[in-house]
Formats: sequence, structure tokens, C-alpha cells
Amino acid sequence: MDSNDVARRAIDRLVAAIVTAWNRHDAQAYAANFAEDVDFTNVFGIPVHGRAAIERSHAAILRTMFRDSRLTVAATTVRFLRPDLAAVDVRWRMTGARDPEGKDWPERHGLMSAIATGTPGGWSFVVFHNQDLPPPERALEIARLLS
Repeated sequence: MDSNDVARRAIDRLVAAIVTAWNRHDAQAYAANFAEDVDFTNVFGIPVHGRAAIERSHAAILRTMFRDSRLTVAATTVRFLRPDLAAVDVRWRMTGARDPEGKDWPERHGLMSAIATGTPGGWSFVVFHNQDLPPPERALEIARLLS
């Protein structure tokens, strides 16, 4: 097994850890997967800086609008920029969420686009942008227009 395979498995575990923490609605466990000085932008385009800010902001939303949500991963792609630095894209699906007004939010699809870094202590996200995507059928329509 080469070093990229080992790193890829570590990144897969990192992604699995954020999904598990989300589904347990555990903001502390969720934030633990990010570097201390991470730059994070949520699906609403709101940026926060630092692991502590991620934990605070996610504690609030995981208690309210996302308290019944369930996150699953549809696909993960990893591109190594260096042996210790990788671009990571995670396509996700969510059910059970509510909008900020408390109304049921239909099934959601999105993309986490991140930079992960490997250190002797393990891998963590250092830059992370999360975004909602249109429903898959709408994305397919747009893809056809672009080809």
C-alpha cells in the first residue's frame, strides 16, 4: 500500500467522522475534525474562523433546525496536491431538516469542498466550504446544457 492509499483511507475516515458526528447531533465531535485555525463557510455563505467557532455555531443549529436531520455521503473525491495536502469534494444528501422558520425542508443535496492537511497527529480540514446544490434532476438538465 503506497502513502496515497494510506492518506486516502485517513481522509475517508475524516469524512465518515463528520457524518457520524452530524447524525449524532454532536457539535463537539463534528468540530474536532477541523484544524484549530480552519476557515469554514456554511451552506448559507456565512464564514467562521476556528474550531471553537464551528463548535459554537453547529451546537445552535444541531439543537434546532437540524436536530432531526440525517446526513449521508453520495460520493467523495480526493486529489492530492502534495502528500500532506488534499482537495476533498464530498457530495451529500440530507433528510429531516427544517428551514430557519421551522418548516420541513425537502430532501437536500450539497457539496462540501475542502482542503485537508495531514500532520503527525492525523488529518484535518483546514479550509471547508459547504453548499446546497439543486436537486439532481435539475443539475442534470444544466449539465446537458453545458456539454
